[in-house]
Amino acid sequence: MHEALDVPAWVPLAYLIAGICFIIALRGLSSPESSRRGNRYGMAGMAIAVGTTLGIHDIASLPEIIAAIAIGGVIGFVIARRIAMTAMPQLVAAFHSLVGMAAVLVAAAAFLNPQAFGIADAAGVIFPVSRIEMGLGIAIGAITFSGSVIAFLKLNGNMSGKPILVPARHLINLGTLAAILILIGLWTAAATPEPWMFWTVTVLAFAIGFLLIIPIGGADMPVVVSMLNSYSGWAAAAMGFTLGNSAMIITGALVGSSGAILSYIMCRAMNRSFISVISGGFGAVADAGGDAEKIDRPWKRGSAEDAAFLMGQAEQVIIVPGYGMAVAQAQHVLREMGDKLKEHGVRVKYAIHPVAGRMPGHMNVLLAEANVPYDEVFELEDINSEFSQSDVAFVIGANDVTNPAAKTDKSSPIYGMPVLDVEKAKTVLFVKRSMGGVGYAGVDNDVFYRDNTMMLLADAKKMVEEIVKSID
Repeated sequence: MHEALDVPAWVPLAYLIAGICFIIALRGLSSPESSRRGNRYGMAGMAIAVGTTLGIHDIASLPEIIAAIAIGGVIGFVIARRIAMTAMPQLVAAFHSLVGMAAVLVAAAAFLNPQAFGIADAAGVIFPVSRIEMGLGIAIGAITFSGSVIAFLKLNGNMSGKPILVPARHLINLGTLAAILILIGLWTAAATPEPWMFWTVTVLAFAIGFLLIIPIGGADMPVVVSMLNSYSGWAAAAMGFTLGNSAMIITGALVGSSGAILSYIMCRAMNRSFISVISGGFGAVADAGGDAEKIDRPWKRGSAEDAAFLMGQAEQVIIVPGYGMAVAQAQHVLREMGDKLKEHGVRVKYAIHPVAGRMPGHMNVLLAEANVPYDEVFELEDINSEFSQSDVAFVIGANDVTNPAAKTDKSSPIYGMPVLDVEKAKTVLFVKRSMGGVGYAGVDNDVFYRDNTMMLLADAKKMVEEIVKSID
């Protein structure tokens, strides 16, 4: 059995309070209006958890711990100040990798010195229950680390966003996962566990994390980020059992379960099978789109003055932001454009696709940063029916989430994904840099060539600035 380290009676109560703060934080983060309050509760809970842990530490000296916290805090502060919102998805992936590696290092430390963690008998043999906890913790942590590294490289452009298909990948993945589970079982059941079993599990887990993510294409990357977030939570929870730390167990379980629920919701929103996404099932047809579908077709080009006139005369304009808006950092001037249109009596609404951008809620965060009123922002299922009654759909840097091929082309990598029906508006104004680029999924968009579409080719921020100047 696990020999819990002696702790003062107030410690479990403090950890419970921290856990309650985290639960309230998650509740607050479920709505834009309460997100700031939710963040404050999360910060308070983490402060209580860290302070409690520091108060009962008995492994390293307090100055060493404070020095480590200070170094990490400075690095985190500098990164947070410098990071662009467009790079937030890869930053999240990088942070997930750190959580995974932390779980691996804690498990390795517990394996090398189990008596210091209270998980071994007098002879130094680790208790079977603790072996299960450590085995699962290091496996999930290693998968999270290597998978998050691949996600970071794909999101950051260091690796192609297209699926990288390994021959017999499903057989390799299943075999590797089976080997990990079998080794954890053998290591747990052994009277005197062999070190090679533990380290082999670690190496195989690092490998499977790599193999699971490389076949997943860019269109499914938001789900991957959410899924890795869930993995990092379960890794932390497993290590909480090893450390006998209830705060880690509570926090890890909250992060793991909420991440899993979000991943499931996003898969439903994309008409994806969750099992197919996490096993690399999607992406096998990703090369069916892209260059093969990119042919010369007639299209109409408009100017900022044209766009300003059309929107100024409209009764309702629906703005559809995408990753191109994030790259150009055009959210503030976009809100200014919306404000000027409202001064002219135009109804302005913002349509958000669940996977617009590179991570869950990416567009919501950007619009909130620009102080766009929450009551003007609508999710896909709430606003899709309004496009047919709208005068103008103003699409700024959103490609895949407005592509009607998702509804008609079974060979498309985005087939089956619900999309915003912008083509049903009387006029579609589509802002993008050039006609040469395609979305992250690598497929061309038929909306570009529709009779009711006017292409506005320019940097998104500069184009919207010109439109604002042209609105009388």
